[in-house]
Amino acid sequence: MTRLFFLFLSLFYLESYSQTLNLNNPLFENNLRRAQLNGDISSNISFTLRPLDLNNYDVDKDIFDYNEYAPTVLSFLNGNGKLKILPVDFNINYSSHHPYNRNNGSMITNRGYQQLISAGLYFELGPLSIQLKPENIYAENRDYDGFWEGHYDVIWARRYILWNRIDMPERFGEEAYKKTTFGQSSIRLNYKALSLGLSSENIWWGPSIRNGVMMSNNAQGFNHITFNTRRPIKTAIGNFEFQLVTGRLEPSGFDPPNTDRTYAGTKLFVPKINQNGKTGDWRFFQGYSFTYSPKWISGLHLGLIRWTQMYGALFEGKYTWISEDPRFEGASIGWLPIFNNFLRKNDKVEPFEKETDQAAAGFFRWVWEDSKAEIYGEFNHNDSKFNFRDLLSDSDHSRAVTLGIRKLFDSKKDNSQYEFHWEWTQMEQTASRLVRNAGSWYMHSRVYHGYTNNGEVMGAGIGPGSNSQYFSISKISENQRLGGALEIIDQDNDFYYMAFEDSKDFRRYWKDFNLHLFYEKKFKDFWGSFNIMYSRSLNYQWELLNDPALPYYHPGRDVNNFHIDFKLTYPIQF
Repeated sequence: MTRLFFLFLSLFYLESYSQTLNLNNPLFENNLRRAQLNGDISSNISFTLRPLDLNNYDVDKDIFDYNEYAPTVLSFLNGNGKLKILPVDFNINYSSHHPYNRNNGSMITNRGYQQLISAGLYFELGPLSIQLKPENIYAENRDYDGFWEGHYDVIWARRYILWNRIDMPERFGEEAYKKTTFGQSSIRLNYKALSLGLSSENIWWGPSIRNGVMMSNNAQGFNHITFNTRRPIKTAIGNFEFQLVTGRLEPSGFDPPNTDRTYAGTKLFVPKINQNGKTGDWRFFQGYSFTYSPKWISGLHLGLIRWTQMYGALFEGKYTWISEDPRFEGASIGWLPIFNNFLRKNDKVEPFEKETDQAAAGFFRWVWEDSKAEIYGEFNHNDSKFNFRDLLSDSDHSRAVTLGIRKLFDSKKDNSQYEFHWEWTQMEQTASRLVRNAGSWYMHSRVYHGYTNNGEVMGAGIGPGSNSQYFSISKISENQRLGGALEIIDQDNDFYYMAFEDSKDFRRYWKDFNLHLFYEKKFKDFWGSFNIMYSRSLNYQWELLNDPALPYYHPGRDVNNFHIDFKLTYPIQF
């Protein structure tokens, strides 16, 4: 029996690796993506389903060496079992005036100093792989000027319309924030190109680099079951990749500011409860990402994403309207609601549709190796359409769009390169809202915590109702990158239009102009990156002092903010 067991393990040995690259330290992934533009690695890697499992790709060791990244400290059973030590990750950031937090996983929205420390081990035995990569977070969590106290009561009331539909606190309590999470951990069973397991890793779906509208590492990773490909499945018509995820989303436990505030005798703050009146209910999440790479068009990747979420009580069938109303006797959301009807007209039990939040997207990424360039885009729809006619006639309704271009230019003087990158994301409602209000992305009228985990948006870091443009130019030489970027953000235009539409006050746009200077380098034993940002916020928090002595069109409250982000990855060598 023992011999049969070891024979079984040996059959899976070459296919068992399932070690992934940490999304929260993207240096390695970014270098690999640039290497693809240079033609140094296969265009079969779509970079649309992350974290990457590069053990299952043919990547030259000169470009990325897994044995250097995670060296083996113990080998047993004739090499069928291995124990590897994962790199130590040390991330710190600091914001001087108000928080700036983008794609930092477990790190929170914080003013002041914040750090994340992570280390771990990777174990494999036949088809079994275990990755333990916990994260410890400390944040100073200093107080700062949030939503302006001087806004009229009616403006506060309109702000609370949105706050009551999303779990996105301005501040995570009044004390320093300390937390330890499972981080980038997983346990999996692997066979050839497939993997099934439990994971707490961050996920990124789609081709975007700055703002992943449908799924990114902007929030803490959530506990989930995953069934996914570890490398493309090759067929006669091209390659296929997919991931199906079922997980549990958690509330932050923190409220918006000034919860005692009232308007017209009514308290503005409404506790986030499910239909049974329970606060702090967990949410059931399910989603998939699917990528197809046509055989006949080199470097082209096309994909679909869809997710749905609902309160745990609904998934468990414990809502009173299910258990007490005879019309719904035997009704169930099912184990795979993500594959339920895409259009509302086909919903068999209407209350289920009203109590669930969902979104869908189509995306593409096209790599042009000859030009050392890539172009990518996402077209995202919040909630579902009534029918196919509605989809065709009002396609702008509730949509969000991302477009991006990245191009490498060879230097004529040396072996260095110059990189240009532009990414544009628009999430504010379109003109369709004038006759058909779509609501803001990530908020929901029945799932009151919105599309969040631990109080942060799981999609684009710019947040609901916002738009972004990002331009960067950098010089890349051997093992280092130096450059700068301009980032322009329209902060929550959806709220701005709702709050000030009747007053027609066009002076209150809150707009950020962020100047980045960054440096990345591989030193002898570690990788490091440093980013310093200066931000000029015009009309911060939509604040404008109405002083009769000033001309009508005068500056509002403009503030400066400095943000520092430092990341260090140390692959431990023996």
